Amino acid sequence: MTDCTSHMLVFPTSVNMALHAPGFVFCKFTFLFAFLLVVEGRFKGFGRFNEIHKPASDEQWFMQKLDHFNGADDRMWKQRYFVNDAFYKPGGPVFLMIGGEGPANPAWMQHGTWLTYAEKLGAICFMLEHRFYGKSHPTVDLSTENLRFLSSRQALADLAHFRTVMGETKGLVNMKWVAFGGSYPGSLAAWFRLKYPHLVHASAATSAPIHATVNFPEYLEVVGRSLASESTECPLLVKKASDTLVERLNDPTTYENITKDFNLCSKLQIQTQTDSAYFLETLAGNFMDVVQYNEDKRDFEGIVGGNITIKVLCGVMSDTSLGDPYARYVAVARLMMDTFSMKCLDVSFNNNLRDMTNTSWDGPAAGGGRQWVYQTCTEFGFYQSTDSPNQPFSGFPLEYHVKQCVDYYNVSVEQLAEAVAETNEYYSSYDIHSTKIVFPNGSIDPWHALGITQDISDELPAVFIKGTAHCANMYPASADDLLQLTLARDQIFLHLQKWLKE
Repeated sequence: MTDCTSHMLVFPTSVNMALHAPGFVFCKFTFLFAFLLVVEGRFKGFGRFNEIHKPASDEQWFMQKLDHFNGADDRMWKQRYFVNDAFYKPGGPVFLMIGGEGPANPAWMQHGTWLTYAEKLGAICFMLEHRFYGKSHPTVDLSTENLRFLSSRQALADLAHFRTVMGETKGLVNMKWVAFGGSYPGSLAAWFRLKYPHLVHASAATSAPIHATVNFPEYLEVVGRSLASESTECPLLVKKASDTLVERLNDPTTYENITKDFNLCSKLQIQTQTDSAYFLETLAGNFMDVVQYNEDKRDFEGIVGGNITIKVLCGVMSDTSLGDPYARYVAVARLMMDTFSMKCLDVSFNNNLRDMTNTSWDGPAAGGGRQWVYQTCTEFGFYQSTDSPNQPFSGFPLEYHVKQCVDYYNVSVEQLAEAVAETNEYYSSYDIHSTKIVFPNGSIDPWHALGITQDISDELPAVFIKGTAHCANMYPASADDLLQLTLARDQIFLHLQKWLKE
């Protein structure tokens, strides 16, 4: 899962668990945003600099402590950030875009709704890359021993220290800071305001899952409903295709044909339930990713595949000229492979295990997959299982997901469950006692099932946007936007404007 402001990279089918993070795109490393005028993958803005202005795309570096919670550990590292002060007016607010589970994309310093708000309010904008993602490398490698310094709590402490030092050195101490984030960074935006209310005046927590849970079958339930919003027959056809594939996987004589059908990189070998689950999840991921980011305006990020929408997938699934539902399911997979210029489909879990346990910063999963899945195993869970009967896919139950925590990091099921419980205890889950946080969510986005979709209070409003997907309100406005999306952006702005006057 990569955050909505992270730079997405497209990989072959490995790191599937990371793929459907709140902010994860097909690249398999994406996740959530934070809105303290800070989004995941986006960064915050602040007052006037006492130096020559640099282009907004220029990366800069900030010294951080490795462990904010151990005074005896004085190790430091350099964290990447970006600044745009083009809209700043003396006395204006500071916007902070929060980075998430992927490399921070400097395109967000030139595009996005938060910059529209910044221009209207005279804000300076910062974006801070999340520790362990992108170029922000706190440790020499991604060994499990070093990943213990990767957590949302350390990330919040990074934000707090960044805000404090920037406030002091740039003359922004008395300015009002707003945090922005989307997806996982959206959660961080909400929690930043919750845990550090003296440092951040307000937050916009877009598409933010704020309840941790080991099992998250509701994700696929929403995928099914979102497909049905295009065509009631669509999820039923997907289910028929998925069920047919599950049946064939029980018969080794079909493996050669399946290999040819899906253009697999090597002959299909199903020796364990994990092998089967990994294959089935990979194919389901085609639908999961398209639903999560349906019709989002991400072209400015350099994202490929934005033209593949729910309408397109359901159109393929309803095309009887392609054959039975299984053949149409194959056609969807082929379409996605062509779109992402994949020569073949690697569905080997052993290859995935090799990639995910590579601890080098040059490793195939270092773009965010190894890091994000570690966070799910030690903080959040979020496993999108097929355990619910009310969704169209089969074959990747919760046991498959949690086993990977053991395989990758030697984190047991018991440790995972305890960690998720501690996360909800620390951040209070849905029972947030705070103020000046707005929670935008889209009805198409599967992550809204773990978010705030109804007002908690006047100071904790929800903006539920019918017909939109993950982080849609964060992307640049477009002439073909749904009216409800346009109105939602205005509503979010009015909340921020009101709070900044207080």
